[in-house]
Amino acid sequence: MSMPFYVSPEQLMKDRADFARKGIARGRSVIAVQYADGVLFVSENPSQALHKVSEIYDRIAFAAVGRYNEFENLRIAGVRLADMRGYAYDRRDVTGRGLANAYAQTLGTIFSSGGEKPYEVEIFVAEVGDTPDADQLYRLTYDGQVADEHGYAVMGGAADVVAGHLAEHYVAGASLEETLRVAVAALGHSETEDRVIPAGDLEVAALDRTRSQPRKFVRLREARLTEILGARGNEEADAPAPEDALAGSGPRHSGQDDPADPTDQVSGATPPLEDPVTAEPPVAPPVAPPVAPPVAPPVAPPAEPTDPAAPGEPNPPAPQPPAPGAPPPPTKPGEV
Repeated sequence: MSMPFYVSPEQLMKDRADFARKGIARGRSVIAVQYADGVLFVSENPSQALHKVSEIYDRIAFAAVGRYNEFENLRIAGVRLADMRGYAYDRRDVTGRGLANAYAQTLGTIFSSGGEKPYEVEIFVAEVGDTPDADQLYRLTYDGQVADEHGYAVMGGAADVVAGHLAEHYVAGASLEETLRVAVAALGHSETEDRVIPAGDLEVAALDRTRSQPRKFVRLREARLTEILGARGNEEADAPAPEDALAGSGPRHSGQDDPADPTDQVSGATPPLEDPVTAEPPVAPPVAPPVAPPVAPPVAPPAEPTDPAAPGEPNPPAPQPPAPGAPPPPTKPGEV
């Protein structure tokens, strides 16, 4: 019997952390920045249906990077938790800090569990207050660590480069328009050259404390973004990122094995053990029931031979059994 390889806990945690960080770095960056009237979220997201920034509750918003299916499950769980707490107690009891603590416990448990892979996600949880000093912005990493951010924060993609550009151009207490221009320029900044991100590829949302409705979350559509950003030169869309394929595309049937595609259903000449989308085993073709061999009809036994009649004479009548109670037939002399 072979013995399993021993892996120290430190090496195991390091491998899991490297795995999660690589998955998060493949995505595009998300910026959360405070401005005069609330908190602004800016991200480059060509998809118009799969959002990285969403509303959780009246004054709470959620933003994430990484694998879409994983942070979408976390978002739905946060919405349910906030709704249940607000219904059972009071809407004022639903806070960003309480939601961040719940997310931290979930991510920490998943990361330290050896039975499943860690989540490849990082999360922003923001809550807008009545004044700028009451605003809260929390950043949660893949291993459940929580950081209280102030001013601005960046996660995913080339976060260090984007954060460096924000550190040079961010102005506290600026208006929404000025903050948006700085954030969009930071997303397009790179170590080699800067590019102009098309307004249609931007996902922008804000928690605006000046709204009269109880729900402070608002999205900025393409027309409003074009009006605010104005003429910026030649727009250049980003190259397709791995998260684009992971987020919305279905499994490919290319006929060739692609190890980089987790939804690839072809693996050389070996069929997959289960469907990667439904997680169901492949359905085998119906098997015809066994057919029994044909059975020959039964053959009647041969009849007893009888004395043939002479030519021209009728056949002798067949002997009949005697009737009950009748005397026996006479016998001829010499018969026994």
